Amino acid sequence: MRFSFRLLLFPPLIAFALLTSCTTMPPSTAAYHVVAHKPKDPSKVRVDLSLSKQNVYVMEGDRCLMAAAVSVGLPNKPTPKGHFHITNKIEHKRSGSYGYRVQGNRVVAADAGANIPGRYVGYPMGYWCEFAPAYGFHQGFVHPYPRTHGCVRLHGEAAPKFFALVHIGTPVSIAETQPEDSTIGPTVRRVDDSKAPDPAPQLMITDAGFEKPNGPLLVE
Repeated sequence: MRFSFRLLLFPPLIAFALLTSCTTMPPSTAAYHVVAHKPKDPSKVRVDLSLSKQNVYVMEGDRCLMAAAVSVGLPNKPTPKGHFHITNKIEHKRSGSYGYRVQGNRVVAADAGANIPGRYVGYPMGYWCEFAPAYGFHQGFVHPYPRTHGCVRLHGEAAPKFFALVHIGTPVSIAETQPEDSTIGPTVRRVDDSKAPDPAPQLMITDAGFEKPNGPLLVE
């Protein structure tokens, strides 16, 4: 059970991507990969989240440090709009609402409050970056449509890179659209985990449920 958990770049877009250091669209045959650049001044890093595009842009002034596709909240459980700050970071966070019950050698999916016997282990929400009470950016399945309970999911290795870029106090702007949608947005590679198989529950209750990035977190 999963909880509501041909390179087509036109010359102007290539020029802008090079200017901002945010080239995010490798050939479609390549494994999904996100590049994140070290900020020159970490205090000037900000996060812009576009709900309509389901893109997150980590910016330092006009310089794009990282851009990635995300999943945002369902219409009835929306991601909050407004201006926020990162208030908490937990690398290996687990959900307090959704997860599993461990019954000896058996692991079953279960809400935290369900009347199901066994030890509760929360669903992994790795690289948690909280921006409002109970809302955060975290690692998880990314779909091409809103899918979450209001949190913002980043795919695989994108989450630890986002985690490395932001700090307590980093400003976060969440709106239907962002200025970067028309410039950086078209270069962001899409990802669709909607048909991905559910991971084994026996794996998800261990640290193996937190995906590690390939290669360095941040590049110059």
